[in-house]
Amino acid sequence: MTTLLDPEQASREELASLDRARWNNELDLRSLKSTMQMDELRGQTPEMVRKEVWAQVLAYNLIRTDMAQAAARHQIPPRSISFKGAMQTLEAFEPLLAMRPTRTAERRALYDQVLDAIATHRVADRPDRFEPRRKKRRKDHYGWLTTPRAELKRQMANRVNKKEVPFVAVIGAYKPP
Repeated sequence: MTTLLDPEQASREELASLDRARWNNELDLRSLKSTMQMDELRGQTPEMVRKEVWAQVLAYNLIRTDMAQAAARHQIPPRSISFKGAMQTLEAFEPLLAMRPTRTAERRALYDQVLDAIATHRVADRPDRFEPRRKKRRKDHYGWLTTPRAELKRQMANRVNKKEVPFVAVIGAYKPP
C-alpha cells in the first residue's frame, strides 16, 4: 500500500521493488528477534541494553557474511540460503571450530566444509510474496519470574512436602497375605 498515487512520481516497478526490499527488511528483523532470540532484551541498564544489541548485530552480520561467502562459492543468491539453517550449521560445527586446527590447510578445509554445509540450507524462491500483518505470539500461561529462582524452588518443595501423595498412602496400607 502506498500514498503515492501519481504514476509520474513512482512507477509500478519501482513500488514493487521497494516492497520486496521492505519484505527483506522484515525478514532480517525476524531473524534478529525470533531466530536469534532477541525479542526481549535482558539488560537492566541502558548501557547493558546497548551492549546486548550491538553484540547481537555483530553476530548477525558475521552469520550473514558466512552466508554470503557460501553463496558466492556455490554461485547462488545469498537470500536463497536459510538464516536459521546457517545458524544451526554453525552451532553443529562449533566443537570442530573450537578445536582450532593448527595447520592452515586444515583450517581452510574445515571452513570450506562449513560453507558447503551452510549452502545446503536453501529456502524456496517466493517472489511477490505477501503476508497478513497479525500478531502471532500466544499467551503464556505462566507469570513472570519476579523472585529469585532458588526461593521459588524452596516454596515449591515446601508445598510438595506438606501434601500427601495419594498412592504412597495406599502402598503403605497394603499388607501381603
